[in-house]
Amino acid sequence: FGSSHFGACRLGPGHLGSRLAHASQPVLAAMKLNLSNPTTGMQKIVEIDDDKKLLPFFDKRMSTEVPGDTLGEEFKGYVFKIGGGNDKQGFPMKQGILCNHRVKLLFKKGMSCFRERRKGCRKRKSVRGCVVGPDLAVMHLIVAKKGEQEIP
Repeated sequence: FGSSHFGACRLGPGHLGSRLAHASQPVLAAMKLNLSNPTTGMQKIVEIDDDKKLLPFFDKRMSTEVPGDTLGEEFKGYVFKIGGGNDKQGFPMKQGILCNHRVKLLFKKGMSCFRERRKGCRKRKSVRGCVVGPDLAVMHLIVAKKGEQEIP
Protein backbone atom coordinates (compact mmCIF):
# COMPACT_ATOMS: atom_id res chain seq x y z
CA PHE A 1 0.00 0.00 0.00
CA GLY A 2 1.60 3.26 -1.05
CA SER A 3 0.97 6.57 0.66
CA SER A 4 -1.45 7.42 -2.17
CA HIS A 5 -3.74 4.67 -0.83
CA PHE A 6 -4.64 6.88 2.11
CA GLY A 7 -5.32 9.92 -0.07
CA ALA A 8 -2.57 12.12 1.36
CA CYS A 9 -0.60 12.75 -1.85
CA ARG A 10 -3.57 13.27 -4.18
CA LEU A 11 -4.29 16.78 -2.92
CA GLY A 12 -1.04 18.33 -4.13
CA PRO A 13 1.65 20.30 -2.35
CA GLY A 14 -0.10 23.70 -2.00
CA HIS A 15 -3.53 22.43 -1.04
CA LEU A 16 -3.30 22.88 2.73
CA GLY A 17 -1.83 26.38 2.46
CA SER A 18 -4.62 27.57 0.17
CA ARG A 19 -7.24 26.22 2.59
CA LEU A 20 -5.66 28.17 5.48
CA ALA A 21 -5.60 31.38 3.43
CA HIS A 22 -9.36 31.14 2.81
CA ALA A 23 -10.13 30.46 6.48
CA SER A 24 -8.85 33.86 7.61
CA GLN A 25 -11.13 35.80 5.22
CA PRO A 26 -14.46 37.06 6.61
CA VAL A 27 -17.46 34.91 5.72
CA LEU A 28 -20.06 36.78 3.66
CA ALA A 29 -23.47 35.19 4.02
CA ALA A 30 -24.98 36.25 0.70
CA MET A 31 -28.23 34.32 0.83
CA LYS A 32 -30.85 33.91 -1.85
CA LEU A 33 -34.46 34.05 -0.73
CA ASN A 34 -36.95 32.09 -2.79
CA LEU A 35 -40.22 33.95 -2.13
CA SER A 36 -43.49 32.27 -3.09
CA ASN A 37 -47.08 33.41 -2.73
CA PRO A 38 -49.47 30.43 -2.96
CA THR A 39 -52.56 32.61 -3.45
CA THR A 40 -51.27 34.26 -6.64
CA GLY A 41 -48.75 31.63 -7.76
CA MET A 42 -45.98 34.24 -7.73
CA GLN A 43 -42.41 33.05 -7.22
CA LYS A 44 -39.37 35.31 -7.00
CA ILE A 45 -35.73 34.98 -6.03
CA VAL A 46 -34.18 37.90 -4.11
CA GLU A 47 -30.50 38.03 -3.12
CA ILE A 48 -29.69 39.58 0.28
CA ASP A 49 -26.04 40.50 1.01
CA ASP A 50 -26.50 42.20 4.39
CA ASP A 51 -26.20 39.94 7.46
CA LYS A 52 -28.18 42.35 9.63
CA LYS A 53 -31.27 41.92 7.44
CA LEU A 54 -31.08 38.13 7.85
CA LEU A 55 -30.50 38.08 11.64
CA PRO A 56 -34.21 37.61 12.59
CA PHE A 57 -34.27 34.38 10.53
CA PHE A 58 -31.23 32.77 12.22
CA ASP A 59 -31.96 30.12 14.88
CA LYS A 60 -35.59 29.82 13.72
CA ARG A 61 -37.01 26.45 12.72
CA MET A 62 -38.79 25.50 9.51
CA SER A 63 -42.50 26.46 9.35
CA THR A 64 -41.94 29.34 11.82
CA GLU A 65 -43.59 32.63 10.87
CA VAL A 66 -41.19 35.60 10.78
CA PRO A 67 -42.03 39.27 10.04
CA GLY A 68 -40.37 40.50 6.84
CA ASP A 69 -39.89 44.12 7.93
CA THR A 70 -36.12 43.71 8.41
CA LEU A 71 -35.55 42.57 4.80
CA GLY A 72 -36.26 46.04 3.47
CA GLU A 73 -38.86 48.73 2.95
CA GLU A 74 -40.63 46.78 0.16
CA PHE A 75 -41.42 43.89 2.58
CA LYS A 76 -43.05 46.08 5.25
CA GLY A 77 -46.09 44.35 6.75
CA TYR A 78 -45.31 40.96 5.21
CA VAL A 79 -45.13 37.81 7.35
CA PHE A 80 -43.15 34.90 5.90
CA LYS A 81 -43.24 31.21 6.82
CA ILE A 82 -39.88 29.44 6.51
CA GLY A 83 -40.45 26.59 4.07
CA GLY A 84 -36.95 25.11 3.91
CA GLY A 85 -33.69 25.69 2.09
CA ASN A 86 -30.36 24.33 0.93
CA ASP A 87 -26.90 24.87 2.39
CA LYS A 88 -23.87 26.04 0.39
CA GLN A 89 -23.09 22.47 -0.74
CA GLY A 90 -26.70 21.81 -1.84
CA PHE A 91 -27.93 19.60 1.00
CA PRO A 92 -31.65 20.18 1.72
CA MET A 93 -33.17 21.10 5.07
CA LYS A 94 -35.37 18.40 6.61
CA GLN A 95 -38.20 19.01 9.05
CA GLY A 96 -37.82 17.37 12.46
CA ILE A 97 -34.02 17.38 12.72
CA LEU A 98 -33.43 19.97 15.44
CA CYS A 99 -29.95 21.21 14.59
CA ASN A 100 -28.32 23.64 12.17
CA HIS A 101 -25.69 21.32 10.72
CA ARG A 102 -25.56 18.20 8.56
CA VAL A 103 -26.51 14.70 9.71
CA LYS A 104 -26.59 11.35 7.92
CA LEU A 105 -29.91 9.50 8.12
CA LEU A 106 -31.16 6.17 6.81
CA PHE A 107 -33.98 6.93 4.37
CA LYS A 108 -36.71 4.59 3.16
CA LYS A 109 -39.76 4.92 0.90
CA GLY A 110 -42.15 7.70 1.83
CA MET A 111 -39.64 9.96 3.61
CA SER A 112 -39.01 13.48 2.35
CA CYS A 113 -35.69 14.15 0.56
CA PHE A 114 -35.63 10.57 -0.79
CA ARG A 115 -36.87 8.89 -3.97
CA GLU A 116 -36.86 5.10 -4.01
CA ARG A 117 -34.93 3.74 -7.01
CA ARG A 118 -35.60 0.02 -6.36
CA LYS A 119 -38.36 -1.61 -4.34
CA GLY A 120 -37.47 -1.92 -0.65
CA CYS A 121 -34.14 -0.10 -1.02
CA ARG A 122 -32.95 2.08 1.86
CA LYS A 123 -30.15 4.62 1.64
CA ARG A 124 -28.07 6.64 4.10
CA LYS A 125 -28.00 10.27 2.96
CA SER A 126 -26.79 13.60 4.31
CA VAL A 127 -29.42 16.24 5.07
CA ARG A 128 -29.30 19.51 6.95
CA GLY A 129 -31.23 20.18 10.15
CA CYS A 130 -34.35 22.36 10.21
CA VAL A 131 -32.76 25.31 12.09
CA VAL A 132 -31.79 28.30 9.91
CA GLY A 133 -28.13 29.35 10.07
CA PRO A 134 -25.68 31.59 8.18
CA ASP A 135 -24.38 28.66 6.07
CA LEU A 136 -27.55 28.46 3.94
CA ALA A 137 -27.27 29.37 0.26
CA VAL A 138 -31.03 29.44 -0.44
CA MET A 139 -33.95 29.83 1.96
CA HIS A 140 -37.55 29.21 0.83
CA LEU A 141 -40.06 31.68 2.25
CA ILE A 142 -43.84 31.41 1.83
CA VAL A 143 -46.00 34.53 2.15
CA ALA A 144 -48.28 33.95 5.16
CA LYS A 145 -49.62 37.53 5.34
CA LYS A 146 -49.44 40.08 2.55
CA GLY A 147 -47.99 43.52 3.29
CA GLU A 148 -48.93 46.99 2.10
CA GLN A 149 -47.24 46.93 -1.32
CA GLU A 150 -46.43 44.36 -3.99
CA ILE A 151 -43.06 42.57 -4.01
CA PRO A 152 -40.98 44.20 -6.80
